[in-house]
Amino acid sequence: MTAAATALAGLTVDSVRTYAVALPTVRSFGVSGGSVAVAGRPSIRVLVKVTADGLTGWGEATPIPAWTYETAESIVTTVDRYLAPAILGRPAWDLDGVTAAFDRAVNRGFTIGAPLAKCAVDVALHDLLGRALGVPLGVLWGQRRQDTIELGWIVSGQTAAEVADAVAEGRANGYRAFKVKVGLHREAEDAAVVRAVREAAPDSALWVDANQAYTVDAALRMARRLVDLDVTAFEQPLPANDVAGLRRLRESSPVPVALDESLRHPSDLATFVKLDAVDVAIAKVQRSGGLTLSRRLCALAEDAGVRLMGSGLTDSDLGLAASLHLFAAYGIDTPVDLNGRQFLESSYATGATVEIKNGVARVPTGPGLGVDVDESVVRDLAVDVLAG
Repeated sequence: MTAAATALAGLTVDSVRTYAVALPTVRSFGVSGGSVAVAGRPSIRVLVKVTADGLTGWGEATPIPAWTYETAESIVTTVDRYLAPAILGRPAWDLDGVTAAFDRAVNRGFTIGAPLAKCAVDVALHDLLGRALGVPLGVLWGQRRQDTIELGWIVSGQTAAEVADAVAEGRANGYRAFKVKVGLHREAEDAAVVRAVREAAPDSALWVDANQAYTVDAALRMARRLVDLDVTAFEQPLPANDVAGLRRLRESSPVPVALDESLRHPSDLATFVKLDAVDVAIAKVQRSGGLTLSRRLCALAEDAGVRLMGSGLTDSDLGLAASLHLFAAYGIDTPVDLNGRQFLESSYATGATVEIKNGVARVPTGPGLGVDVDESVVRDLAVDVLAG
């Protein structure tokens, strides 16, 4: 065994610490469930620091109650009171064992069980392991198929009359692909917004995301409106647990149906594959509880012949880097929704960070996630979300 391998095998988790940080918000952002970010109001992200024998790794959770049930308060208490005690003293390399320990601490139930909180710790462990060996995650996994990932510019909340300015802003920033949030207006207005984006960006990749906003009948009507607009995917049009409805929609929709919120755990994807109810699987690190389960989900999609797309949760740079490593590992070469830079600033990343130029992100090559966290800045940004 090499010296590096020996050192890695001996690493045990010493501490797990949470910081809820207030990051500057650049633009407002909403989904069908409500507001995600408000310009001028700080965006709260929960950063998790894991240490093992003097080494440190960082992860991130993005509380968005408009999207799922975890809040900043619940993430902090879940990590501090349940997940951290479950892994203290465990080998830092035993990611499979950590996943099992998490499921014992906070059971999956019908969902995955606090995936955002679990993700932050899982990603921090990956970062720590990469740093321990001095290699980026792709080298740690032995899997990186591309060095860059194209990003999509998000259009959300605008009326059809306002869309041209939003698209022009994206193009001015070098973006060549656009994702439109629908379900925020009446059906006709949703369709008009998508049409306005297509007219403003006639040659761009374009896909839409309803975030569970429609019924089956409404989604079918919308899909028939979208097919002539060269929309590449209709993301999560129905409620996550409407398996029968999604199967019916997939059979009739002229636009490929992509699943996001429906795919918390790899076993969810297995169910949809068995029922022939999925065209496209969305890989999303936080939704699936971290990189360990996300890699299993991506591998299953590949083996089942299901197309993969990528998405995020308006992550700051830690979450952004984790997603880039995952998408590069599985060769996701279509534009992805990693929109954090569009809506907030990662003030804590004062050293190496993610390079984005003309709407294309370069997969970090530094050790671990490849993002350097300035803990003094983290402490300055920290807020007590549990204070009355």
